[in-house]
Amino acid sequence: MIAERYGDISVALKGHVAEVEIHRLPNNHVSVDLMRDLANAFEAIDADGRVRAIVLASEGKVFCGGADLVRRDGLASGKPTMVNPLYVEAVRLFSCATPIIAAVQGAAIGAGLGLALVADFRIVAQEARFAANFVKLGFHPGFGLSHTLPRVIGLQRANLMFQTGRRIRGEEALQWGLADELVPQEKLRARAHELAAEIAENAPLAVRSTRATLRRGLAAAVKAATDHEFAEQEMLMKTADFAEGVRAVNERRPGNFTGK
Repeated sequence: MIAERYGDISVALKGHVAEVEIHRLPNNHVSVDLMRDLANAFEAIDADGRVRAIVLASEGKVFCGGADLVRRDGLASGKPTMVNPLYVEAVRLFSCATPIIAAVQGAAIGAGLGLALVADFRIVAQEARFAANFVKLGFHPGFGLSHTLPRVIGLQRANLMFQTGRRIRGEEALQWGLADELVPQEKLRARAHELAAEIAENAPLAVRSTRATLRRGLAAAVKAATDHEFAEQEMLMKTADFAEGVRAVNERRPGNFTGK
């Protein structure tokens, strides 16, 4: 049975569509617990024959602000380990068998961008912003983005986002294929549900089979990517540039990096 609540994740059924919403205001930062709860919700939905599509949304103005750099529970476990438990949960998310439509109302930054890319489709508002801002932190991309972002927008554009850390607005995201539709904020959830319902009206076994073919090997590729990403992150977290990057982002200023 699908529960109505998994920690800070709520699930509401509307016909054959499940609306899965993140409630971690103000910025809906990722954490191991939050991603575990989300993965648990997805697994329950996969096992429920009533649900044929998921709308992934979040409360407030920010879709997902990435890792919380103050608490740091979104970066790693805080203990020496060969595996980042956050990325274990990320692989579980990419293993979801049910089609996912993300309703992106605002910023999707860092790991938040990675979360948006778990979805098959992204319906975005004019206010949406996307950024892989890791280099501004003196850090390496994570959450499988080194695999998933080029897969969606191409290697060259992904390389541009990674090396500059720039924010991509809704209209540019649509042009690049990062967004599938751009809609007014007030119509965002409704349009995401319309697309989910359009998918859900089809033969569910055929939809899952077709989707599985198109996403074949994706979870395994994300696992390989996150293993490499975490090794690079572990090395970079020990540098002075990373410490400066975290300070600079928290103080909303450019970093003063020294290459050390």
